[in-house]
Amino acid sequence: MKRANGKTNEKRTAIYDPELMVEAYQFQGVMQAFPNHFHEHYVIGFIERGRRNLKVRGGCLLTAPGDLLLFNPGENHACEAHDDQPLDYRCINIEPGVLARAAQDMFGKEVIPQFEQPVVFRCELTEELRELHTMILRGERGVRKEEKFYFLLEQLLRDYAEAGEREPVTELRAEVKAVCDYLNTHAQEQISLDALGEIAGLSKYHLLRAFTKETGITPYRYLETIRIDQAKALLKQGVSPAEAALSAGFSDQSHFSNAFKRFIGLTPGQYRRVFAGNRAQDKSE
Repeated sequence: MKRANGKTNEKRTAIYDPELMVEAYQFQGVMQAFPNHFHEHYVIGFIERGRRNLKVRGGCLLTAPGDLLLFNPGENHACEAHDDQPLDYRCINIEPGVLARAAQDMFGKEVIPQFEQPVVFRCELTEELRELHTMILRGERGVRKEEKFYFLLEQLLRDYAEAGEREPVTELRAEVKAVCDYLNTHAQEQISLDALGEIAGLSKYHLLRAFTKETGITPYRYLETIRIDQAKALLKQGVSPAEAALSAGFSDQSHFSNAFKRFIGLTPGQYRRVFAGNRAQDKSE
């Protein structure tokens, strides 16, 4: 999908569904590589066109059209184009609380859903996800969309998450957890590797090695991801990109905008507009 000047004719669409409380994304004609990062929400998506080298759980998988992608909150992943073909991709993002409540309703007990595999190759459920995704993008309301959402979630949890009954992920070692806690609490501040080393009781080099081995991501990339998540929460509330950048700890708006698009696939302004209708409705009630 290229224009006459040779540039990729890409399209990026995102919408928030207030009934299901999920975000829906659609990328068409995208060549962008996404760096190693994680999200605070679940990602359930599928590829419509293009092949991608997906780095996840310490390995590299070649994904292709028809493959289902399942990422848990906090799960590091990165991807880049495998060839010159652009990517067409759809996904829905589900907050942990939303999925946990749905799982409890389905299975009759409190569970912590954890998908067992990040990719299901040539999965038949992608057609069900495509139909649901189309309903969300069209702004469809009512029982037809909701029942498709819950039946799809039930099938995914039963088939790929041991019915949602898997135990939580093993705790990080104490030194690394202390650093993660500090980064979460002080993300808006200027943070040095010396300070993190003191918190962990390790030299800077050994901290980098230990943190990356335990979390699969460097301390700075972890910090950047936390800042992006905090900025997203502000943008949802209608805060301007400039204010969100400053409040989340980014040094300038240009750095913030570039990082946001690398991680999320949208500009801060595009993401803010996703929730504009929802904010207007809240004000009118």
